[in-house]
Formats: sequence, structure tokens, C-alpha cells
Amino acid sequence: MRTRMISSVLRNRTGAAAIEFAIMMPIFLLIVVGVTDLGGMLFTHYQLEQAVAAGAEYAAVNASSVNSTSGGTLASSIATLIENANGNGWANDDVVINNGPSVSVTNGSASSSGTASNADNCYCPSGSPPNWSWGSSATCGSTCAAGNNSGKFVTITATATYTPLLTAFNLVQTTTLRQSVVVEAQ
Repeated sequence: MRTRMISSVLRNRTGAAAIEFAIMMPIFLLIVVGVTDLGGMLFTHYQLEQAVAAGAEYAAVNASSVNSTSGGTLASSIATLIENANGNGWANDDVVINNGPSVSVTNGSASSSGTASNADNCYCPSGSPPNWSWGSSATCGSTCAAGNNSGKFVTITATATYTPLLTAFNLVQTTTLRQSVVVEAQ
């Protein structure tokens, strides 16, 4: 009788699907959350890229404002555009108008700095994002050391922090995403 009972239990498949589901579900959820976190990070990166591109386009369209008189207003307008491109206060950004007027936005708070008169000069910016070096002023249109021509430029650097949904497993870590661009205004 005991043998029959053990044999009967071993042949019984009732509940096997539930046990398989219970074993596989945590693995499946981990994969889904990991893919969702990766997708969220890529989406935030593309939003940041789009915001910086919009700021660069605004700078190009308003290139005549790259001067000591209008530079501060232009920097403020570009910073506000980037700051509010995907919701209020979602990114931090730095906008520098031709080594002159600049606006930095950190956690929704803007601060202005820079020497307005510098915006009337021409420069040969060099370096790599976000560490631009302006160098000294040069004659407009002259050849720079890197082979390009001196002119008037706007630099834009923006950052956004992405925090994943599931931080416990470190599939995607909290990271700061960065986009930078130099726009030649002249």
C-alpha cells in the first residue's frame, strides 16, 4: 500500500504549473525590471539630447544676440529652454555666451556670472565636453591653433540624473547623464 501511495504521489501532476511558475517568476520579473530600467535610462538620455539640441538651435537662430548687450538674456533664455524642455526643473545646465555672460541652473535655481564685455570678442574654444577652454581673444576669422577659425561661440552643457526603479540588484545604477555642445554663432 505504501508503494502505491508513493507511486501515486509521484505520478500526480496537479500543481506542477504553479510550482514552475513560482520558480520562474522572480527571474522573469528581474529581467523585465532590468530591461525597463535600461529603457528608462536611454529615454532620459534622449530627452537630455533633445533639450540640448533645442538650446543649440535657439542659439543658432539668435546668433545676433551673442554680444555684450544681449548675451545675458540669450544665456538665460537658453538655460530656461533646456531646464523646462521635459518638465519643470528636470535637468541642470550651464550656458556660456562667448566666454562672457553665463547662466548655471542647479536644481531649479539659476545663477548668472561672467564678464559681459567678453562676448564682443572672438575666441578659439578648445577642449572636450564639459571642460571647454576659451583661451585668449583673437582676431575674428583668424586661424586657430587647431586649424579652425576664431569666432563667437555658445557652449551648452546639461546633466540629468537617472535613478532606476530597482536599485537593490544594481542592474542599472543611478547615473548622471551629460550632453554638451558648442554652437558657432559667427
